[in-house]
Amino acid sequence: MAVVIGVRFKNLGKIYYFDPEGQKIKPTDHVIVETVRGVECGEVAMPNREIADDHILQPLKPVIRVATEEDMNKLADNHRKEIDAFAICQKKIAAHKLEMKLVDVEYTFDNCKILFYFTADGRVDFRELVKDLASVFRTRIELRQIGVRDEAKMLGGLGLCGRPFCCSQFLSGFQPVSIKMAKEQGLSLNPVKISGTCGRLMCCLKYEQEAYQDLQRNTPAQGSYVSTPEGKGTVVGVSLLTGVLQIHLDSSSQDAAPINYKVSQVKVLHGPAARGRQKIRDRKPKTDAENSEKSPGNIRNNPN
Repeated sequence: MAVVIGVRFKNLGKIYYFDPEGQKIKPTDHVIVETVRGVECGEVAMPNREIADDHILQPLKPVIRVATEEDMNKLADNHRKEIDAFAICQKKIAAHKLEMKLVDVEYTFDNCKILFYFTADGRVDFRELVKDLASVFRTRIELRQIGVRDEAKMLGGLGLCGRPFCCSQFLSGFQPVSIKMAKEQGLSLNPVKISGTCGRLMCCLKYEQEAYQDLQRNTPAQGSYVSTPEGKGTVVGVSLLTGVLQIHLDSSSQDAAPINYKVSQVKVLHGPAARGRQKIRDRKPKTDAENSEKSPGNIRNNPN
């Protein structure tokens, strides 16, 4: 076990562990630490806590110091520089006629590097742009292409629900989302209705997926053959949240409306696939005479 603190360098960004070296550091405090990008100033998201060694990427780097007033002034100055750098980079992109959209600019705390985040439909040859920017800022330049979900997280905005984007409010990372989740939850499969502003499937489809999967394990699937208090029938509709099944009874006419039953009122006899196999088994075997009538040797040629 090792005592660590968790530090974020971006709002809702990933948490990185550092060694507090015996210092008691509170959440929301700012600390100066050394990272692979150089010296950085981050906000403490997790105070001193013991973590198992196998959850820590060794070697664990120490906290250089708790941020001073001078450090915070420098951090604010860097933010002002980022605004100016953004405008300059946009002009350079237009001058080089590059098909790319600048999203954000970030200075490292020690000003040894400037990172420019952009989106583009494909690969972009920005080597000349990097040289041009390096001659202006006199420091290391890094251009990093990001996806549309990262762009939405950085810029923020309002979703279809009218609330701020989840990714810009409380999500620290993106989880895979598939169209299968929308299908299992009984949602419209119209891409316009289940896609976020970024154009990808909405992250909130993932939130209730586990609950729907638990309900599915205890609910007969559509097409199942079941027994009810009024007789046997086939499940033609399922409402997972209410636990109601729509069942067409065998004793009903083909045009009769299905009857609603609670899940607790029915007993599954066969699943959808097993029901199909049962129908095949229930067919009467053909007699030898019926088989011989359809055999190739008994088919007469049309005299015409």
